[in-house]
Amino acid sequence: MLRIAICDDMLEFLQHTKQTVEQWPNRPATMLVELFTDGDALIGAHSASPFDIIFLDVLMPLVNGIETAAEIRQQDKSVKIVFLTSSPEYAVDSYRVKANNYLLKPLELQKLFACLDELTEEVRQQAKAIMVKGRHAVHRVELQNIEYVESDNKYVRFALTDGNVLTSTNPLYMYEKSLLLEDGFFKCHRSYVVNIHKIKSFTHKEITMQSGWRVPIARNSYKEFEAAYFSAVFGRAGEL
Repeated sequence: MLRIAICDDMLEFLQHTKQTVEQWPNRPATMLVELFTDGDALIGAHSASPFDIIFLDVLMPLVNGIETAAEIRQQDKSVKIVFLTSSPEYAVDSYRVKANNYLLKPLELQKLFACLDELTEEVRQQAKAIMVKGRHAVHRVELQNIEYVESDNKYVRFALTDGNVLTSTNPLYMYEKSLLLEDGFFKCHRSYVVNIHKIKSFTHKEITMQSGWRVPIARNSYKEFEAAYFSAVFGRAGEL
């Protein structure tokens, strides 16, 4: 799924930009467009579940677009950021925060569509990742490096393929929309999400991961899990 965020304090332009993006001829079958009216809300949403492309107005009250982009760049070096503004005078600042493009208002359809085509191709070539908010820092973790995720009271643990474990202070539900079946993840229990491609074996009651760790399967989830597992494995095998 391609995740796009649009941030602008002018509601009319915000809605118009969303409608324009949805007219993009080469848009993928699965695309989510979320709208924000201030930078703080966008920063929080991106920390919990990162976007692939962000369209960001430069001139906004409180936290402007340049400051918002700078904050996001501290967490995520790979997200695609496109500034939207009615004046070209901020072009230099946009390079300072490593913006991928700079579009002038009112938006020209062909320039916007060309920008989306280019950035989407770059996104496809990047490894998918999730932002994990730890106790002292935010970590960018590639999905392929996650073996399983465990929820334990107030904390969520990310067991990684290199043997490390990241502990997050965010609840599990904030990460679930980034851990999708299309990427090989399945919630086999109310407290566990597993990476199907990191499974060594399984029974009706539990899953043994490649590391040797064992994860329980909820009784009412087994049939759905089994179907998802074989679908993912055969789909992957078909690509080799």
